[in-house]
Amino acid sequence: MTLSQINARIQPHRDLLLQHSLYHKIQTVTDLQIFMQGHVYAVWDFMSLLKALQQKLTCTTVPWFASANPETRYLINEIVLAEESDLSLDGRRLSHFEMYVEAMQASEADIQPIERFLEAIHRSNAVTTAIEEAAMHPKIKAFLNFSFGVIARGKSHEIAAAFTFGREDLIPAMFTEILRNFQQHFPQTDLSKLLYYFERHIELDADEHGPMAMKMIAELCGSDADKWEEVAQVSIEALQCRIGLWDAIEEQIQASNKQ
Repeated sequence: MTLSQINARIQPHRDLLLQHSLYHKIQTVTDLQIFMQGHVYAVWDFMSLLKALQQKLTCTTVPWFASANPETRYLINEIVLAEESDLSLDGRRLSHFEMYVEAMQASEADIQPIERFLEAIHRSNAVTTAIEEAAMHPKIKAFLNFSFGVIARGKSHEIAAAFTFGREDLIPAMFTEILRNFQQHFPQTDLSKLLYYFERHIELDADEHGPMAMKMIAELCGSDADKWEEVAQVSIEALQCRIGLWDAIEEQIQASNKQ
């Protein structure tokens, strides 16, 4: 199997995600806040997939030893550098998650749920328990449980699949669609930090991280047909879970509008 064959198999699921009705439901500042309060979980667990790959594909322990594949080692370290220590709008070094939380605050979205969730993980060091006990939509829980289930299985090519085809490969097109709607509906609202976050992702993922992640998949799978098939299956499930996340946010927006 090849990358082009993987892309052909997942295309129907990509199309469902990119054509999701959620994009057209974000029509007020309150809608935007609800969107961010749900989407922030994807921003956070993306970093966990990334760090799981770094642990698998580089040496993060002492004493240090050279990891097996220098090319893959380079690719993942390059992505980590930008995602974990990028330049913010005002020139500070922040992770993209921290940038997103600051954008939420600027938009007056509620950051308390994500803060309570992370505090629960810090206290217990048990992600699955924190997900189970959190007051969040079941489809958001399913989204997080999928990501951490893939991480727990410990297969580098599967983690890379969830990271690449479920996330990095989608972000440019998906965020461009979201930006288009934001600019149409909120011309008078200061969304500078949020727009910077989206634009930074579009810049990095389309030009750098997307192609890097694709190359990483090819390096990890090589000529192993079983690995390619597992990549295809995980990629499809990752897209289905992302659609579920969008469904959850859309349901929350609709419920808010009925109040």
